[in-house]
Amino acid sequence: MKIKITGQKGSKEVDIYSKEGYELISELCLKTACQHRIMYEPTWLGIPIIQFPNDIVMMQELIWKVRPDIIIETGVAHGGSAILYASILELIGKGKVIGIDIEIRKYNRLAINSHPLSKRIHLIEGSSIDTNIVERVKSMIKKDERVLATFDSNHSYQHVLSEMELYSALVSDDSYMVVMDGAQGLVWDIPDGKKEWKDDNPLIAIKEFLKCHPEWEEDSYYTRLGVTSSPKGFLKRVNES
Repeated sequence: MKIKITGQKGSKEVDIYSKEGYELISELCLKTACQHRIMYEPTWLGIPIIQFPNDIVMMQELIWKVRPDIIIETGVAHGGSAILYASILELIGKGKVIGIDIEIRKYNRLAINSHPLSKRIHLIEGSSIDTNIVERVKSMIKKDERVLATFDSNHSYQHVLSEMELYSALVSDDSYMVVMDGAQGLVWDIPDGKKEWKDDNPLIAIKEFLKCHPEWEEDSYYTRLGVTSSPKGFLKRVNES
């Protein structure tokens, strides 16, 4: 079976059962899912999470593998992701989430603080790229603790690049930074997209960061399901010893 797609670069016909076909269909699913705001549908243990189901599963795999003591999360929103991460840490039997957001609304803070997993979450209100906030996060991490970081706040190129530069030194060898919503650079042309996303998105920040930091590499294992908001966004710190 074949599918024919007509876009800005002309028409293309591919076998839907080929690798190329799967990648094309995944990209189309991403576009339609973003247009219909499917990422706003799931909740995790009662709290809206604002992630695609595939990414929820992949973050579960990653945290279970890395078994971090600290997960730094920029961009808390309703708190669903923080609850997801805390729930895996609870099963592991250790660890806490440091959630940073420029504004933590009263209702969201109440929902997070009253949740059974709140004991594993510490909230910080402020800009994730404020050096005072970064120093505060550093002070909460003990010398031998294993650290993983996720970035899901402001998705502009400059903000994401700043987050990567500021927090990458805190992430442990063989652990990860997860740069979310690079898909912004792929969905700028959907009906509800924005033209500025084409040249201002996390994918550009990831590319620039990796050019200057050979101690980091993309791990495509965690985007293998195809439909993801974080293409090229799972970055592993290579053990330099």
